[in-house]
Amino acid sequence: MEILQHIWGSTPEGEGIILYTMRNSRGSEVQLCNIGASIVSVKFADRNGNIDDVALGYEDPLSYIGDGAASGKSVGRVAGRIARGHMTIDGVEYRLEVNNGPNHLHGGSKGFANRYWEGRVETNRVVFSYISEDMEQGYPGELVVEAIYDFDDEDNLEITYIAKSNKNTLCNLTNHLYWNLHGEGSDKTILDHELKLNCSEVLEMDIVQIPTGKLLDVKGTALDFTSWRKFGTEIDSEFNNIRNYRGYDHCFKVDGWQKNILGEVGELRCEATGRKVTILSSQPAAVLYTGNWLAGGCPKTKSDKYYQDYAGVAIECQGFSDAVHHPHFPSIELKADELYCQKIVFKLGSF
Repeated sequence: MEILQHIWGSTPEGEGIILYTMRNSRGSEVQLCNIGASIVSVKFADRNGNIDDVALGYEDPLSYIGDGAASGKSVGRVAGRIARGHMTIDGVEYRLEVNNGPNHLHGGSKGFANRYWEGRVETNRVVFSYISEDMEQGYPGELVVEAIYDFDDEDNLEITYIAKSNKNTLCNLTNHLYWNLHGEGSDKTILDHELKLNCSEVLEMDIVQIPTGKLLDVKGTALDFTSWRKFGTEIDSEFNNIRNYRGYDHCFKVDGWQKNILGEVGELRCEATGRKVTILSSQPAAVLYTGNWLAGGCPKTKSDKYYQDYAGVAIECQGFSDAVHHPHFPSIELKADELYCQKIVFKLGSF
């Protein structure tokens, strides 16, 4: 494994934006950036041996500051939405920034995705660290966070999130990587991609994308990914607000989930190229987002273009959406001095 690093640019405050390149013996490559502890590119071969970049991303490193799509970024302190931007911990009510309709999304506009992380190389891995101050974006407790990236010669990309707080708080971290297995610069959407999920239930959602608290059986519905399904077949279905969301933006419960155990989430594949990504996680849920609002909301891309809607798909392994308001959901509360540790694995391959 070869890891290279160079200065890619600098922030408006003069801090260096560092690009890390992890390259294995197959010629596959993962590039990372310390703005938002981000995945900038993922390159691996199709069935014919052609290597291409399959991760959405931007030409200018400064574009990673404040992009609405949060492309490839580490999202927190809480991934997903918190209803009406308020929460209660230990009987104390906290007000959070409302930055997505009536709700709080992805830790706020100055959440982890838009923060400067310290990066370092440790043998065959890249480690990013960040200290989130007490009451940053409204969350109690100083939270010390690490995002650890490992990439091996078998094309396995592993992300480990570790965190610890000095007060009771919330913590729910994920990576917001968008995949397009045709290739990032192909001009093709992901509507012909197929997905299979180890998820027989999905959270029922209201019109403003907040869970009602009810779990729905997906069998026979447009959200049934228990067998291979192309995104484009029923992306305009009225079931569970798919049409209102302009596509998939739904939180699925992972079948057989056990706390702190790495389990199978699903597999994404593209018949045209033969590329596939198998996904494993220690988290209880996966949010499927088909890039319904990418057009007009992203900076200039790596391929000197602008993304259209459905140019990429994100499969965000995390805790349940709005779990703080639903006691029967797996808790995302992190107790003072308790260790938070969650993993996501992307196994890259072809068929």
